Amino acid sequence: MRPADPLIKAIKDGDEEALKTMIKEGKNLAEPNKEGWLPLHEAAYYGQVGCLKVLQRAYPGTIDQRTLQEETAVYLATCRGHLDCLLSLLQAGAEPDISNKSRETPLYKACERKNAEAVKILVQHNADTNHRCNRGWTALHESVSRNDLEVMQILVSGGAKVESKNAYGITPLFVAAQSGQLEALRFLAKYGADINTQASDNASALYEACKNEHEEVVEFLLSQGADANKTNKDGLLPLHIASKKGNYRIVQMLLPVTSRTRIRRSGVSPLHLAAERNHDEVLEALLSARFDVNTPLAPERARLYEDRRSSALYFAVVNNNVYATELLLQHGADPNRDVISPLLVAIRHGCLRTMQLLLDHGANIDAYIATHPTAFPATIMFAMKCLSLLKFLMDLGCDGEPCFSCLYGNGPHPPAPQPSSRFNDAPAADKEPSVVQFCEFVSAPEVSRWAGPIIDVLLDYVGNVQLCSRLKEHIDSFEDW
Repeated sequence: MRPADPLIKAIKDGDEEALKTMIKEGKNLAEPNKEGWLPLHEAAYYGQVGCLKVLQRAYPGTIDQRTLQEETAVYLATCRGHLDCLLSLLQAGAEPDISNKSRETPLYKACERKNAEAVKILVQHNADTNHRCNRGWTALHESVSRNDLEVMQILVSGGAKVESKNAYGITPLFVAAQSGQLEALRFLAKYGADINTQASDNASALYEACKNEHEEVVEFLLSQGADANKTNKDGLLPLHIASKKGNYRIVQMLLPVTSRTRIRRSGVSPLHLAAERNHDEVLEALLSARFDVNTPLAPERARLYEDRRSSALYFAVVNNNVYATELLLQHGADPNRDVISPLLVAIRHGCLRTMQLLLDHGANIDAYIATHPTAFPATIMFAMKCLSLLKFLMDLGCDGEPCFSCLYGNGPHPPAPQPSSRFNDAPAADKEPSVVQFCEFVSAPEVSRWAGPIIDVLLDYVGNVQLCSRLKEHIDSFEDW
């Protein structure tokens, strides 16, 4: 029906007499247009209650007819906030719970629009307050998400269940905690909603409040006895997510009520999560609370990282966070616990301050990598491309002697393997990684152009050594030798 259509004009203008005349003349006003709209729908949409009543009396069988979007006149009147039309339809026997194509009922839309009067009218006319709309969402879920206490009261008084769950196991109280709606949360708790409710992924309301950093909600939940030791499907506690988010105040609230045993069982310390995201203030709080600075990641969690990191210290060094590195070392972090030494990471970053801190606290200057074995210290391998850094390490006592120990001596060398200084390149599972000699490593294409200068530096730090035939080739090609 085009806007210029006399029928639409009559409805828009509220011209009841024109409608009555059309009906008397035999015009069929129960014929839908191409969108499935009847004149009844138009009258409800435009809020013309007089026209609506004329059409209701003339065509009572169309009162619940739907458009192609499955919208009823009740739904349209509710969406547009035309309460007189809504009331007229319901009093004439219209069904209040027919949902549209998106599975939204008139009651749901009234809650979405925070229209308390529409909600009241629908509930008084027996609208189902527990009808499950799209993905199991109810009218109460919707009103809670909008912190609409007046509508919530109408719904609960009309029989809405405070423990109704949507398709994801989420209750209205969970929604309140998740979205930070404190007043709605208080209301639901007063009506007996479960403070410890958990969604299908086992996340608790407290966990979600911590995740979204709703401090007042966390404080209220804890005051009502919320359990801080319920884990989600990943085995994480509220303290884990608060540390990950870096919310100092929430962390402080959770520390006294969090079980250290549950933390240990999770396979990850809050220290790891705070260090990983550079949350230094939270790191300080956790260390002050005497969390074990050397708790490793569980093997299954370490495997999520290519370098198989396991310590909080490693995270701090990877992030080049000198303050956090120093803080962890001062609290007793062991710099030699990871598969890859944090010292090697510091060398890769070229951060002398971090290197010195690690060495001052006992880091092995002659560190090796078990998964990528070399016949010489990996520290030398990582410093090769920066001669000043290599000299710095040699001055501190790095052992250069193994660089000149070669299985082949002056004899011919087999083709060099392709070594890699990328320690997150894992060797094939079915092969034992071969031990790479220094002469083989410096012969690799990406290193060979620096071989002469590297050998020259190392020779200043070793006694009498015999150069193998391959090292001699490199030295001979070094013009400054």
